[in-house]
Amino acid sequence: MTDVLILTISGKDQPGVTAGLTTTLSQLPVYIRQLEQIVLQGHLILGISVMTKDAPNEATFAQATELAEQFAATRNLHVDARSIHTDELSTWREHLIVTVLGAPLLPSSVASITSTVAEAGGNIDRIRQVASYPVTAVEFEVGGVSKATLRDQLSAVARENQIDIAVQDSGLDRRGIHLIVMDVDSTFIQDEVIELLAARNGVEAQVAEITARAMNGELDFEQSLRERVAMLKGLPVSALTEVLGDITFTPGAKTLTRTLNRIGFQVALVSGGFIEVVKPLADSLGVTNVRANKLAVADGVLTGELDGPIIDRQAKATALREFAAHYGIPMSRTIAIGDGANDLDMLNEAALGIAFNAKPFVRDAAHASVNTPYLDTVLYVLGITREQIERSDAAEGIETPSPAIP
Repeated sequence: MTDVLILTISGKDQPGVTAGLTTTLSQLPVYIRQLEQIVLQGHLILGISVMTKDAPNEATFAQATELAEQFAATRNLHVDARSIHTDELSTWREHLIVTVLGAPLLPSSVASITSTVAEAGGNIDRIRQVASYPVTAVEFEVGGVSKATLRDQLSAVARENQIDIAVQDSGLDRRGIHLIVMDVDSTFIQDEVIELLAARNGVEAQVAEITARAMNGELDFEQSLRERVAMLKGLPVSALTEVLGDITFTPGAKTLTRTLNRIGFQVALVSGGFIEVVKPLADSLGVTNVRANKLAVADGVLTGELDGPIIDRQAKATALREFAAHYGIPMSRTIAIGDGANDLDMLNEAALGIAFNAKPFVRDAAHASVNTPYLDTVLYVLGITREQIERSDAAEGIETPSPAIP
């Protein structure tokens, strides 16, 4: 004896299909257990499962199938019907959200992802398109496997297929207010500010070499920072204002912060750079939470020293925790984004640490990586679609930048 009838209607999308089918089924003593629909490029797939209060129900299900087929025929649609027992129904289980970014996203990449999920004992219950440009972003809802297991196995898939994959819990935390903390140099902006200042003091090459080694984890950050700052000695303090005109925001940085501010998320910039530059950048984009180093000044010139505590690797992680506590946001709703060794503690401390165009060893240590040149693709990892971003911008008279334009 069957307990549940599952009807799947497919074909060209047209108005009134769901209304027509449910009106047809209302003639029978059945109730709806599950109802889902998707339209993919004008093609409709509508699934509905129905049950009856009393058994036996084969006759009712046969009549429901016949009525559904008659209705579908009037719309040139196809019906697939099957009956199952209640012990075959899916039971509740914890789900994960697997977000995949590819430019392009190849069928072979999706095959690797889905095969890995199956081999890990998981099952894909739902697939949702998040964006089609500047990258293809797809969200898989997966059940039956632990986050740690899937993250570990899919990280290898991401590297082999040159795509980005983020694995997150799908619980209520995903829907709450989040704290997003970002590194600045080579993450939020495309530049290394200390190198721009060094160029004005004739020591750019020397400073750049030390910066590269520090970001690769070859040098102690504080020691390397003090060594580089010492080379700025004698630089007029006016250079700090002048350098703002040379800075280039990472493509998508403005869209990212505008969208996060719009939905009430807290955004913070935590930098191993300098507050004299970071604060004006943050102010220009409505970011009020900032931590950065302060340069010592005397008689209108830089002394080559720092004033106050150093914002190093540990201080960045501390800032993440302190901002979260200040706003009453649980650590389970924190995201950190960075590219260098100085960001690793922050990336690991957050619920989701994203390595953005990062050094290889940082990518390997982070929870997820994004290797596109567009910072706003992080929004796709949060489940925010490109269409939602553009519609929100349009409502405020803002033209969302083209993917090719910073």
